[in-house]
Amino acid sequence: MTDETFNIRDLSEDENALVGKLAKQLKDRSKRNQMRSDLYDGRQAIRQVGSVIPPQYYRLGLALGWAAKGVDGLARRCNLDGFVWTEGDLGSTGLTELADENFLYSELAQARTDSLIHGVSYLITTKGEDGEPGALVHAKDALNATGEWNRRTRRLDNLLSVTSRNDDRITGFVLYLDGETVNADLADGKWVVDRSVHPWGVPVEPLIYRPRTSRPMGRSRITRAAISHQSAALRALIRLEGHMDIYSIPQLWLLGASDRIFKNPDGSQKAAWQVALGRIFGVPDDEDADNPRAEVKQVDASSPEPHLAQLNALAKLEAREFDLPDSDFALTDMVNPTSADSYNASRENLIAEAEGAMDDWSVSIRRTVARALAIRNGESEVPAAFGSIKTDWRSPVYLSRAAQADAGAKQLGAVPWLAETTVGLKLLGLSQEQVDVAMSEKRRAQALQ
Repeated sequence: MTDETFNIRDLSEDENALVGKLAKQLKDRSKRNQMRSDLYDGRQAIRQVGSVIPPQYYRLGLALGWAAKGVDGLARRCNLDGFVWTEGDLGSTGLTELADENFLYSELAQARTDSLIHGVSYLITTKGEDGEPGALVHAKDALNATGEWNRRTRRLDNLLSVTSRNDDRITGFVLYLDGETVNADLADGKWVVDRSVHPWGVPVEPLIYRPRTSRPMGRSRITRAAISHQSAALRALIRLEGHMDIYSIPQLWLLGASDRIFKNPDGSQKAAWQVALGRIFGVPDDEDADNPRAEVKQVDASSPEPHLAQLNALAKLEAREFDLPDSDFALTDMVNPTSADSYNASRENLIAEAEGAMDDWSVSIRRTVARALAIRNGESEVPAAFGSIKTDWRSPVYLSRAAQADAGAKQLGAVPWLAETTVGLKLLGLSQEQVDVAMSEKRRAQALQ
């Protein structure tokens, strides 16, 4: 049995075929997905190129964090502050409990990071078992889950979530179908299958980064160009290491001398480092030789500047690819912005990218939270009123508290009654927690009056 062929007795023929198809789909994409994960984690090894640099330099384990910086630089601009529901009271739905029980905001942040690395990640909503929260929300990356996207309904028709492996062989999985969930685990050479029926369709929502018609499952932020720049930079680092060890020491040419000065008293050859680091050699004259006195000539050490210049150029190329300012990557030749306007201008492309990413993710997050609340509250379907629950994203533009309060005060000056609302308080730069406390104290004061 391979990962692409399944013949599980308790699954139907169509289900076995579907599992095999999805397992093959997962395997076909695993190489590229694993490579991007390794790049993000700094574990991508560089292949030896050419024979000029000794092979041991390729085993130094040099790493660059450019891919991680490119992903995290955007991910940290996309922060979910919470949810808003203009037609109801979110507190009464149990959202606070759902968020605490599932570490919901952390789970969503991890899913967004995986979406940026692989192009897509998945949010799975299920009902909790005994001793578990009423509703569970789990994130799954593209290395361990895949499904079939329906272009007409804009939803997944199914999802295969791998739960365990033995080497490259799948030994446990969950198959999410329309209205049914199938759990299968290999125990003592036999597949144990458990089924459950539910009214939630396929309880999975994909978080897709930069989808387009030809690539509905999106694209990775670690593009081919970014991979190319980072690989070239690693090679430049290796060449720099070799240069510093070999070519940074001045070359000395000793003419007319015997090789005995390079040997120990016992006649053995001195170590290379002893010869290279020696500063003064006593070379005796030999009146009987053709050249009685040895002559020393020196060739100056070569500068590492060409390597640094190439590394700097590659850093700037990488910064352009990730829409990040040069100061985040480059070693030299960058200018730090001194004003708020110049700071925002240097990150204009990144801000626009963050706004687009948040728009792409919003629908899936809203659907996930609405379904989780319905499951937690024992509903048989997602209430229509939950459709108005919206995501509340933090602005990707970093502003000082003073600047944000000043801008908010000007807006409230044009519409004074907004100052008495939560919207007005948030315009002044207050956090959601501060807004909640302020509104609670206001209600308490009004009750006392």
